[in-house]
Amino acid sequence: MSALLTLVHWLSPAFPTGAFAYSHGLERVIAAGDVTDASSFEEWLHNILHHGAGWQDAVLMTHALAEDADHDALNALARALAPSAERLQESAEQGAAFARMVSGLSGRSLKPRMLPIAIGEAAVPLALPPGQVAQLYLQNFASNLTTIATRHVPLGQTDGQRVLSRLLPEIEVLGTRAALASLDDLGSCALAADLAAFQHETQDVRIFRT
Repeated sequence: MSALLTLVHWLSPAFPTGAFAYSHGLERVIAAGDVTDASSFEEWLHNILHHGAGWQDAVLMTHALAEDADHDALNALARALAPSAERLQESAEQGAAFARMVSGLSGRSLKPRMLPIAIGEAAVPLALPPGQVAQLYLQNFASNLTTIATRHVPLGQTDGQRVLSRLLPEIEVLGTRAALASLDDLGSCALAADLAAFQHETQDVRIFRT
């Protein structure tokens, strides 16, 4: 329970990674009118989780949880898989902030890495089931985006939480699958979300960094 609570602490909104400053391209699709209500947001988030950064990060993170993991190589792979400058910035800056804070709390010397690799490396001593770590990571990822959608679509708080609640069974399955996946299972096809990340880089009015 102590290990599980530690992970929940690290993945909580109160943990200072600056996640609130990144929308993962959601700001762009809201501005473009592609996400306008709970239904369109749920479809967008579903696709990100199954076919975009959600799946990809979960697989990378479960590999980083292995005691014999080559974290330098996994970090290089994570950087290479970033589809745009903003996505690279989002993961790298949050990962660096995460590693810095865990290092300060634990006395360990953790390198700044891409976010899923930073979390996986930090969580190795917790010895938690990889599927469980992936599920909590994906829940945190989806929760942050739901908070953004609630404020900026805007959705009502109840509608936002309904979307997240409906996706929880999928998150459970995805986390379990990610823990069993090989690096050959990596890949994404969330093309609309990737294009939104490119377009956000030159968007005139921006609240979020990505």
